[in-house]
Amino acid sequence: MKGKILIVDDLHPVFKDRAEAMGYQVDDLPKITRTETLAIIAGYDGIAVRTKFRIDKALMDAAPELKFVARAGAGLDNIDEQYAGEKGIRLINAPEGNRDAVAEHATGMLLSLMNNHRKADIEIRNGIWDREGNRGWELKGKTVGIIGYGFMGSSLAQKLSGFGVKVIAYDKYKTGFSDAYARECSMEEIVKYSDVLSLHIPLTAETRQMVNQEYLHHFKKNIFFINTARGEVVNTKAILEAIRTGKILGAGLDVLEAEKFPNLAEQDWYTELKESPKVILTPHVAGWTFDSYRKISEVLADKLEQV
Repeated sequence: MKGKILIVDDLHPVFKDRAEAMGYQVDDLPKITRTETLAIIAGYDGIAVRTKFRIDKALMDAAPELKFVARAGAGLDNIDEQYAGEKGIRLINAPEGNRDAVAEHATGMLLSLMNNHRKADIEIRNGIWDREGNRGWELKGKTVGIIGYGFMGSSLAQKLSGFGVKVIAYDKYKTGFSDAYARECSMEEIVKYSDVLSLHIPLTAETRQMVNQEYLHHFKKNIFFINTARGEVVNTKAILEAIRTGKILGAGLDVLEAEKFPNLAEQDWYTELKESPKVILTPHVAGWTFDSYRKISEVLADKLEQV
């Protein structure tokens, strides 16, 4: 036997099947709690998780044999990366598995906002036929600014290539990444030229609350704003203020500073957010399609072979 893996979340069965074919013993316990996990994790070489709970110091200390954490998704913000590094625990994730899902979701949100789909649908269902009030914008000829040009950002640029847009991208941690779909640029160019801003960056100490009132003030144009990255990167009150002043023409938010109920409903900005006709909300599902469910597990299995 190559080792033991504990699956504590809902992963596609292909991950377990392939891991077992490699020689691992795999215990697939998607309903297990954190407390139950802490009680048994000592005997495992690997743990596979999606979003159920944080893989922190306490859990890693309870697992002296732990060699890797497999995160079924893109971000690693629910894992204590620094402590994992100190313990020599390898982290594997699967941004390749849901990049198309995220890019398509972001594109759908953008098109819906620019064409007032949500507002028009609600009005017609309530007996209002307002053509002029629902006149939209075309993407063709616009400049789309992408922050973060990894798997997600580059996939969005590729998806937008057929719309006749100019795509510019900024990534603080990469250089020389201009390609057929986007031109590398500075943050100064992002705020000067963008008609659309889409975020594709991880949550870090540096990016937390990055998009705030001061940041949005620097944009020269009124913009459409899309966030399918992490909610805590954005100050929601600043987004609402920018919508009120017209700086943001529409916002598509798949992620929020506070998620799930009742937590979300308790936020002092929630009522304004949900009532705004210029906001489209989805429940952190941009990367979670029926297709990506399988592809994420396939990518994790591919990477497991290299552990």
